[in-house]
Amino acid sequence: MDKIPYLMLHTEKGSRYLSLVGSNYWTIGRSKDNDFVISDQWISRNHAMLQSTASEEFYLIDLGSRNGTFVNGRRVSIPVILRDSDRIVFGKTKLDFHCPKNSKITNSPHSNNKVEYDAPTSTLHVRRLMSVMVIDIRNFTLLARQLDDNTLSLLIGSWFRQAGNIIRNSGSWVDKYIGDAVMAIWFHGQKQVTNQELAKIFGAIIALKEMTAALNLKKEYSLPFELRIGAGLNTGYAMVGNTGSGDHPDYTAIGDTVNLAFRLESATKQTDSDIVLGETTYEYLSQIDGLQDCFKKHNVKLKGYEGTKVIYAGNFESLDDFFLDDFSEDRLPV
Repeated sequence: MDKIPYLMLHTEKGSRYLSLVGSNYWTIGRSKDNDFVISDQWISRNHAMLQSTASEEFYLIDLGSRNGTFVNGRRVSIPVILRDSDRIVFGKTKLDFHCPKNSKITNSPHSNNKVEYDAPTSTLHVRRLMSVMVIDIRNFTLLARQLDDNTLSLLIGSWFRQAGNIIRNSGSWVDKYIGDAVMAIWFHGQKQVTNQELAKIFGAIIALKEMTAALNLKKEYSLPFELRIGAGLNTGYAMVGNTGSGDHPDYTAIGDTVNLAFRLESATKQTDSDIVLGETTYEYLSQIDGLQDCFKKHNVKLKGYEGTKVIYAGNFESLDDFFLDDFSEDRLPV
């Protein structure tokens, strides 16, 4: 047990051991559909989530709970990395997180949840064509300064929870929660991105924009300025490996395709746009009549890349007009 990451749940009836192996994320709350169900009236039905990464870090994400999530006495408003022996509080329930240094655990779906010590967490073994989306909340630092901790936690938790649902409904999942951003991956065939796949990706982006806009209208937040998001989308090949199990896949992707998606999201600020595409993504848009017209070509300098890079920038208004007025799935060739 010394090398296995786990939570120790403290109750009036004693302590309860909750193992953190066999998956890459665990949901926590009162509802029976959670991985860890805690019967505490002060805990929300879907209160929080733990996510493990290929680098053996554990992120704790509050999902917009009413009474908050606390780590070592501080309220969680954005995903935080847990350290060994951190004290977590949900409502009136206390847990201790344990993850000794240098523990290396394989959560392979073929291992029958057996723990293998001193083994790599992830074996990269498949080269896949994929689209990687990185989407973040604009001006989050300024927002955090102007909102109280309680309101900020409720707002951001709600955004993360709804973003996760939208991305799952589009055929992907949140691969990473990073500060005020999420990263999602869509896998394609070996050599082609279909129109239906493009429709799902852009449908998710529009839904994320609409969800964010709806949060601005909620009176309980009283936001000092409009909440907005920016998105980077890149398509290409990367090496991946599945280290998850069951309904919790953990596809770890590495390579320039992933790195560039983060740089493209940053380029939305350079180009004063809402969404920026890589060249390959833009080329695939030619399959759907008129969609390329929503984006304009730019040559920009991106951090980590020599010279200038060709990107394509657009805004949500143009996408809205295209999808509402000109686009329907029955127009798509099979």
